[in-house]
Amino acid sequence: MTGQEVTGRAERTYEALPPEGGQGSARTWWGRAWLKALEDTALDGKQVKAGRRHARAGAVGAVAVRPGRITAVVRDLDGTPYRADVVVQEFGAADWERLLELVAGQAGYIAALLDRDIPPHLAEDMLAVGVELLPGIGDLEPECSCEAWDHCAHTAALCHQMARLLDRDPFALLLMRGRGERELLDELQERNAASGPDRAPGRGSGPRSGVPAAEVFAAASSVLPLPEPPPAVEAPGRSPVLDGDAAPAPGLDAGALEFLVAAAAAQARQLLAEALAPGHERAPVARELTLREDAVRLAAAGPDERIAVRLAAGCGRERSGLDRAVRAWQHGGPASLAVLEEEWIPEPEALARARARLAAAWAEEEAPQLRAVRNRWTVVGAGAQLRYDRDGRWWPYRKEGGRWEPAGPCESDPAAALAGLLTDAPAGRTHPPDDTSPPTGRQFEGEEE
Repeated sequence: MTGQEVTGRAERTYEALPPEGGQGSARTWWGRAWLKALEDTALDGKQVKAGRRHARAGAVGAVAVRPGRITAVVRDLDGTPYRADVVVQEFGAADWERLLELVAGQAGYIAALLDRDIPPHLAEDMLAVGVELLPGIGDLEPECSCEAWDHCAHTAALCHQMARLLDRDPFALLLMRGRGERELLDELQERNAASGPDRAPGRGSGPRSGVPAAEVFAAASSVLPLPEPPPAVEAPGRSPVLDGDAAPAPGLDAGALEFLVAAAAAQARQLLAEALAPGHERAPVARELTLREDAVRLAAAGPDERIAVRLAAGCGRERSGLDRAVRAWQHGGPASLAVLEEEWIPEPEALARARARLAAAWAEEEAPQLRAVRNRWTVVGAGAQLRYDRDGRWWPYRKEGGRWEPAGPCESDPAAALAGLLTDAPAGRTHPPDDTSPPTGRQFEGEEE
């Protein structure tokens, strides 16, 4: 990648990336947030998918990033070149003032940026002071020489390519907002200097005292290196037998305690494996589980029936309800469990995008007939249902024994989730005979059947 100054304003040009396989265009949380803004903005999900294929095939040329705009030449499948632009809102002077005050006051934020990292709490703190670092719905405005009025395959390909570039260099996001890396770091340095002890009241503005460089390097060399990370563990340790010949202490359930020890060992092994995985240091810290969630996590470890009954009672669930919760947990942990238990009314814009994607996925005469209530969309007559979560993902459910049961992991595309659900449906249930109109936002205000 190269950088250059253009008419007094920073511009950075990133060389074209080679073709890439795999499923995702972004690996960092901010890269995925960028793609989420694309999906939320584009009206045609097919164009977003086509853009992803273009980007993976290496159809996007060098990407120029400058304040308010990114540009690249994207070649179509027949080799025809198109100039694709995506316009991003620049920050105003007040926005930059709040951002600089926030980052300058936290040495950890500056260190993270220099390490090409954007900690999630930095973005949260920016939101708290009224600065939206990451784009949202409608923030990625397309312009393309193919003259499409919405996101086309070319601008979508540029956005997918930009997500890969943001993984490597999050400063590109700040450049779009109006400040280049060098300019931003210089301003932060000036603010740190101005707020140092030599500028405190009564100190005057004379020369600052410092520490000789030789002392700094000598101190750094005396610090012991970090130890090597521990080796991976192939299997968790076995729980000791606590209910042997000796009688257990009064009130002690030895079997339950053995189960808790085994579950703790399994969780410790999983946490170690995650800590040793590449990129773990950039992953957000998971929140602490609630009592009800932790009971389901323990039940998912497969205790005997007596302990499972105790777990169900301890978290306020019926025994059958705990089995359903465990099934949900196995498909997606706390997020899947929340979808099992929560009903809410999504934003109309999210529902409109979902309807557009579903309509584009089937011919009109083959489209499954849906009835929508709150965040749950049911296929009429097929015993199949999709549930929408607060992070914009769709979870498949299937009716079994008169109850809706979790049927698999989530999908970001409702059409893909529904297609997988209907493919696995019993024969003859994919296309119901009822003539039900497509879902509307108004139907989300009704009551679930």
